[in-house]
Amino acid sequence: MSFAWHEIRDHLIQSSSTLSFHRNFATIQQAREPLTRFQDPAALLDGLHRAGDDPEPKNLILSALIAAAHCDGPPSDCAVTILLLALWPGLDAIRRRSIWRRIGLPDDIASEVLARTTEAIRCLNLDRVNRIASTVLRNVERDMLRAHQREVERERADSDIDPDDLPTADSAADSVHFQDDLRQMIGADAALVTRVAIEGFSPAEVALEMCLTTAATRKRYQRATRRLRDLLKENAGPGVPIGRPGWLLSGSITCRDRSI
Repeated sequence: MSFAWHEIRDHLIQSSSTLSFHRNFATIQQAREPLTRFQDPAALLDGLHRAGDDPEPKNLILSALIAAAHCDGPPSDCAVTILLLALWPGLDAIRRRSIWRRIGLPDDIASEVLARTTEAIRCLNLDRVNRIASTVLRNVERDMLRAHQREVERERADSDIDPDDLPTADSAADSVHFQDDLRQMIGADAALVTRVAIEGFSPAEVALEMCLTTAATRKRYQRATRRLRDLLKENAGPGVPIGRPGWLLSGSITCRDRSI
């Protein structure tokens, strides 16, 4: 392991030993029956990491922690910290496989594993999941591999571009003007729409970048594009296609809108 990976775990363990953390854990226990039999977070983690026990009670405990993580306030952060420590053996395996696959620098991989796991915890739909641990770990590793593959394909496409086909100063200026126009039409969500519809990033990737949940990112994107379509419909003349905002873009900008 790299020193940074050790630091992350040490920080989580240190955070879980504070008085305020124990108070937040007690708050969670009062609302989540599967957690009430554990004296403190350390005892809970020992129970989750104990080999040979029935997996079903462990899954109920993880479900209770996920539900607590979906709430607001310090108890939510407490639940996320416990879940990260509970899943640490699996996260460490993902990190080692990612380094072996050479999908990034070790410290960058460590940060990505932590960020994607936190996002997966906060957005997991308990109504559609049977096994908490395996689902979270599988989703994190899958999303990391997909993001790496997109980056490889983007770099390969860039290497195939003829220098004569690169955007000129005028097309770059058009891009700036387009951003200004889009911001005037839909406000602060212009950057979000650009990242998803034009640059091809997934909602989960944009959510991480903008410190939002994936669900909030989807809602803001849908609201912004709906507003944009309405504005285009109001201002378009007869015979102008209004299926999606891509027809408005010109020059070197190409719309890659997708359903979300």
